[in-house]
Amino acid sequence: MTQQVPSTEPELAGVRNFRDVGGLPTTDGRRVRHGVLFRSGHLAHATEEDTAFLASLGLHTIFDFRNAADQKLEGPDVELPGVRNMNLPLSDPADGAEFWKMVRDGDLDQLRAILDGGKGAARMIASYRTIVKERTAEHSRVLRALTEDSVPALMHCAAGKDRAGISIAVTLLALGVEREAIVADYLESNAKHRRYKVRRSGSADTAYTPEIMDLLSPLFDARAEYLQAAFETIEATWGGVDPYLERGLGLTPASRDRLRERLLD
Repeated sequence: MTQQVPSTEPELAGVRNFRDVGGLPTTDGRRVRHGVLFRSGHLAHATEEDTAFLASLGLHTIFDFRNAADQKLEGPDVELPGVRNMNLPLSDPADGAEFWKMVRDGDLDQLRAILDGGKGAARMIASYRTIVKERTAEHSRVLRALTEDSVPALMHCAAGKDRAGISIAVTLLALGVEREAIVADYLESNAKHRRYKVRRSGSADTAYTPEIMDLLSPLFDARAEYLQAAFETIEATWGGVDPYLERGLGLTPASRDRLRERLLD
């Protein structure tokens, strides 16, 4: 039996960007059930109190979309008794190592060269397009697992914004959730208490200057244009959501119906 979670969302001490996706409306008048689908940033720094709360959710599966570079930086997730952990990296370790080195060690000139003049946002848009086109096997596994036995489930990456954001969006598309509601949930990652804490080498007065943080902001913002790029890629590559789900991810109409019965009120 799925446990009911409090209507007041907890602000966890060591886990960023946690929330229940329940309550989002579908185009046919249903809603995502509370207590069956959660999203967050990584769980590596969960406190004892955080861990106790997560354990109380009755989770079946945690989907961790981090790659090896992310896990080396932050560490493994905390262990939750009786919970299955599925690691499905949605970006390459080499890209992850390069990304975190840039964030942590890049000086002002390097960051300007890589990110200034819209290059940071363009990098994110390209990443979203690539994940949608090239990670169909991983997203297929997620949807198949949810259809079979894996709820309640928690999806996370490092910040809980991009890779988890795309995966949650794909799941919500399969459930028939209204597009505006999917985007609104995605943009919740911008709330101050949800945002990933950027760590930089050096002293605070040189490593976190306003210009440096402005250059980095496209990498750590949730922007509607990023998710829209994912939606546009689905349309351009498969011709729409239904053929994407069926041909791209192998989700048959019967499986989609079972998914909806599991996750919708």
